Amino acid sequence: MECVNGSLVREFVFLGFSSLAGLQRLLFAVFLVVYLFTLGTNAIIISTVVLDRALHTPMYFFLAVLSCFETCYTFVIVPKMLVDLLAQKKAISFLGCAIQMFSFLFLGCSHSFLLAAMGYDRYVAICDPLCYTVLMGHGVCVGLVAAACACGFTVTQIITSLVFHLPFHSSNQLHHFFCDISPVLKVASHHTHFSQIVIIMLCALVLIIPLLLILVSYICIISAILQFPSTLGRYKAFSTCASHLIIVIVHYGCASFIYLRLKSNYSSSQDALISVSYTILTPLFNPMIYSLRNKEFKSALQRVVGRTICLSR
Repeated sequence: MECVNGSLVREFVFLGFSSLAGLQRLLFAVFLVVYLFTLGTNAIIISTVVLDRALHTPMYFFLAVLSCFETCYTFVIVPKMLVDLLAQKKAISFLGCAIQMFSFLFLGCSHSFLLAAMGYDRYVAICDPLCYTVLMGHGVCVGLVAAACACGFTVTQIITSLVFHLPFHSSNQLHHFFCDISPVLKVASHHTHFSQIVIIMLCALVLIIPLLLILVSYICIISAILQFPSTLGRYKAFSTCASHLIIVIVHYGCASFIYLRLKSNYSSSQDALISVSYTILTPLFNPMIYSLRNKEFKSALQRVVGRTICLSR
């Protein structure tokens, strides 16, 4: 039901690409190709890690989980966005909006804590290599992933409840292409400063705590690497951390820009552009940064493809 004065909102209408009406079919084609490529590369990563025993290590276990998170993250947002690019009315139900917000926040928050776990893995591998297999056993890795998901679920449950318990009477038009926190808050009839502060604090904690853990890990890593006797050894150690650092910078940079200034003056189109970068482009680049340029992974991929071809004959 469309929103009128005195009635409750039953659906939201997306206006994220309304200013680009003439380009929506082109955007559909571009985003579809990028989305299919992202799904394909992440599927290659996950299947290669599962099928090749040489990659049954903590680093690649976390990488496979990261690929799962990113696959699910894009699935929550991109298919609906692609449908809306071809639809006359770009609407989502109230419940659907709440489910979409919960899902992408859960995956995004868990992603932040997972990056911290990956930083810890690099710290143990470089600073305490002799105890690596003990400190990063399978049970520990599964426990770190479970802890990341538990933290993500708890934070997401609180934020989603705070947002969707607000009254929505005056408008149902979201100047975005999915149900993000800021656009939904902007159409709420009113919200207290307390709920706003709690949401900002939770977003800040999800970003700051994992980032601080990563910084501590890398301070220890860098100090350990600088003590390596050979230049080649230092180069190899730095190269194993470079991909993780790039993803950390992109993830926390985009997320900080979006979620740490809910009440500031900003352009909705600017936010939509940044959101496109971390919902579509970042999941595309992460597999290439983390895996497809990694010699060990490429060797494992060749073995898996070779075995698959032999079995198919």
